[in-house]
Amino acid sequence: MATWPQVTAPLLDSTHQIDVVSSIGPFSVHFSDLPVSEGREAALAWNEEMASAQRRYPNRFWGTAAIPLVETSVAVEVLEHAIGKLGLVGANLPGSIGSDPRIDAERLYPFYARAERLGVPLFLHPTDAVFENMLDGYNGALHLSLGRVMEVSVGAMRLVLSGIMERFPDLKIVVSHTGGALPYQSGRMDKNTGAAKLPKPVSTYLRKMYTDTVSPHSAGMRFAIDYYGIDNVMYGTDYPCWEPATALKLLSELNLSPVDTQKLFYDNARRILNLDRAHRGSLVAAE
Repeated sequence: MATWPQVTAPLLDSTHQIDVVSSIGPFSVHFSDLPVSEGREAALAWNEEMASAQRRYPNRFWGTAAIPLVETSVAVEVLEHAIGKLGLVGANLPGSIGSDPRIDAERLYPFYARAERLGVPLFLHPTDAVFENMLDGYNGALHLSLGRVMEVSVGAMRLVLSGIMERFPDLKIVVSHTGGALPYQSGRMDKNTGAAKLPKPVSTYLRKMYTDTVSPHSAGMRFAIDYYGIDNVMYGTDYPCWEPATALKLLSELNLSPVDTQKLFYDNARRILNLDRAHRGSLVAAE
């Protein structure tokens, strides 16, 4: 598969067949920065465009929804419209609500409950709104190399420590960038989070999440597969921020078995994104 940034799509004879736009990157925070009514209208317009692209390229292009998170009822409404009416296959989950990092706020529980009930993935991606000032300077080098990894890691940990992943055990969270720093600091997360009083170790919840292969380092890709398990990892391009050819070259260094290669490039995305179900729905809608 292929993704923008994290596009996810299967490959055949070295060419991709299907694109899934699984993130709108830092732009996703825009919909929560606007006044509630404007954010709602902007998100609905974005989602309509994604749905229009799906109709123009049936079964070759799939889109995910923008969700404004300032008002919970609006977030639920926009999500239901995007999935139930427009047929999008998931939603973007920004790492922060504007400059507010509390994507784990209790008021958002109905939103996460609805996403769980719909069975759609939420794609967690950094927004550049939280750590940008702390990591200023060096022509953006510090923020781009570390800030985004920190933000997605903090966002995922908030979903765990708040009990959201325990409360909604079937919630699908896709963590961008091979899981940020979390797979590599999993032991530290277990060691230092007792105060959250979760019934299971933090790593139990982290391993239930999904991730992509967006790491410019074959060892990072390998560790993500080892940590999450091959069934929870999807190929991602990070296009246009990263060349797919480079991603494929690094993946080839892993020497995956044919079975695991099939899962990584094709089977996992179809299952996690419900593409078979979405395909059937598009056929019914066309009749």
